[in-house]
Amino acid sequence: MHVTTLTALRELYGPARERSLKKEIPALDAHAVQFIGLSPFVVLASGDADGHMDASPRGGDAGFVKVLDAHTLLLPDAPGNNRLDTLENIIATGRLGLLFMVPGFDETLRVNGHAVLSTDPADLALCADVRRSPVLVIRVAVESVYLHCAKAFMRSQLWDASRHTARSQLPSMAEMMRDQIRAFKGEEIEAETQDQMLERYRQTL
Repeated sequence: MHVTTLTALRELYGPARERSLKKEIPALDAHAVQFIGLSPFVVLASGDADGHMDASPRGGDAGFVKVLDAHTLLLPDAPGNNRLDTLENIIATGRLGLLFMVPGFDETLRVNGHAVLSTDPADLALCADVRRSPVLVIRVAVESVYLHCAKAFMRSQLWDASRHTARSQLPSMAEMMRDQIRAFKGEEIEAETQDQMLERYRQTL
């Protein structure tokens, strides 16, 4: 049985709690700015004009996402696989959701807004680090901001090192991709070992 109406959905869950509605604010306050400054990791949620969705992780030194003011964020684009899913989605819709995480914190920070791709020299300079200056920067006009409660991280115990899974539990990503491409596309690709892949990563970090 599928839930297909808002009425049926609310019958299962009831109304949203008052505090969860009030916590959403239209700009970055001092707490949000500090949270972003401590965050080395953010997940970007975007979609294309046909509704196909994507979630992309981005990382850097703590504070690699720059706060220009209460309504503006700059996110440098680092070298990747050149699929450009997030960047193409931003061109298509101009919409972006961000989920900021801080290691050891069970709370997260959510920011939603309008995004554009900037090659403005001033934006690039603000986002340059000791390794490189980005090719472009994602400039986000902030529209909504709110802290997300800790329950998901508490349930998963994500930061508890005693619960971390040994990397040996899975093949390397390249080996898994080789098997997937073989099974679904009937093609063969060369598969790096985990050590070979990590060495290649280190050359472009």
